[in-house]
Amino acid sequence: MGDEAARGAFHHIDLSVTDVAAAKRVYGPVLEFLGYTQVKDDAEGCEWDLRGREPFGASLGIRAAKSAGKHDGYTPGLQHLAWRAASRDEVDRLHALLIDRGITVLDPPAHYPEYSGDYYAVFFADPDGIKLELVHAPGWI
Repeated sequence: MGDEAARGAFHHIDLSVTDVAAAKRVYGPVLEFLGYTQVKDDAEGCEWDLRGREPFGASLGIRAAKSAGKHDGYTPGLQHLAWRAASRDEVDRLHALLIDRGITVLDPPAHYPEYSGDYYAVFFADPDGIKLELVHAPGWI
């Protein structure tokens, strides 16, 4: 696919976190479950890339925050971040991994018809309270 097919897709997301090591214990297993590969791990932070799925390759990085404060999804800034799942089973398998790793689950896997007729998701949080989601919604964008 050419560059036009990728136009408008996210290229990368960088998040500031209070504790890189604690955040890595959440983002590492989740991103690796989703097929990302860790490409950076140093004193400045970590980064994972999703490659081989062009035009939708992407990168997510975590970096140490330069100022203190807990994330609040209801003030200006990031409200939450959601990844697509290939199936409901994948959502359920990630939920099991979250429980196994002691990652905070906000809402276990469920059907959310108020979002769309086939919306099925699990909601969880990183150590700073950033809300994260894995969703299977084949009939929705």
